Amino acid sequence: MSAPARRGRGKAPLWEPGLIPVPGGLLDWRDARHFDRWQDLPCVLCEKPTPMRSHSGEPAHKVCAEDWISANPTEARLGRFASDTKPKTGKSYDDHA
Repeated sequence: MSAPARRGRGKAPLWEPGLIPVPGGLLDWRDARHFDRWQDLPCVLCEKPTPMRSHSGEPAHKVCAEDWISANPTEARLGRFASDTKPKTGKSYDDHA
């Protein structure tokens, strides 16, 4: 049995991402899957430890990802970092992050 493939940049998302915020906007990463309670890894952007993960499993601080989107607005449209999808039914969804 082989080891599971490590997910990272360029890999398919672990779960469906939502919209990409405009430069200067905030990401909505409320889903618990963004938080790895077992292991801090170096942020792919600042290299400081973080328990946060992007939709593709990249370790990244939310604020680092937001800064990256602002600094790279064209590349950001490719979806490296995105907000969570909003629920289609059920409980009301609060838009503040």
